[in-house]
Amino acid sequence: MRFRTATMLAAALAMGGPGLALAATAPAAAATVPAKVVETQAALRDLWLGHIFWVRNVVEARLEDNASAAKTAEQQVVDNAKAIAGAIEPYYGKAASEKLFGLLAGHWGAISAYLDATHAGKKADQDAAFKKLVDNAGEISTFLGGANPHLPVETLRGLLTAHGAHHVEQIKQLKAGQYEQEAATWAAMTKHMYVIADALAGGIAKQFPDKFR
Repeated sequence: MRFRTATMLAAALAMGGPGLALAATAPAAAATVPAKVVETQAALRDLWLGHIFWVRNVVEARLEDNASAAKTAEQQVVDNAKAIAGAIEPYYGKAASEKLFGLLAGHWGAISAYLDATHAGKKADQDAAFKKLVDNAGEISTFLGGANPHLPVETLRGLLTAHGAHHVEQIKQLKAGQYEQEAATWAAMTKHMYVIADALAGGIAKQFPDKFR
């Protein structure tokens, strides 16, 4: 499973090349980016960082069998997903926001299932949860790419699949007590959240230029 996940992560990062290139050049071009675009990037970065922050809290709590802490963190994960979905409502409407929330719930459900399977040492369940995570990345990508021609489906699929693989690596590392490796994974996850947030903000700004002037 470790080899498979590493392979998926490498492939996903390759597929997400255009988005990664955009993130790498963004600081140099910041002076030419409209203020409203920068504000939207910052807001989306905060939301996506909140996602990985609270998921990590759930992982630690469940691995420690701390039901109270897990319950609080799980509610924060759900609230954060609602906020991420709500961020697209001004552009695509309430129905689209609700659809995205449902898809993000699927993302969280797959992560939760993978965590439980890892904690219980059930490899078959791990594999099934990982497949759901990858499939869900495709569903989110198809939805967002279908709504916005400036968000290529395959680029999104690569970015979101890599994001899911980061969650998987983090869960395995925390389960194994590999804290130095997990610290490196966390650093990669945070940078990757910037890539996803900036890609979404940029795509929305291109589709609705009048809202960003």
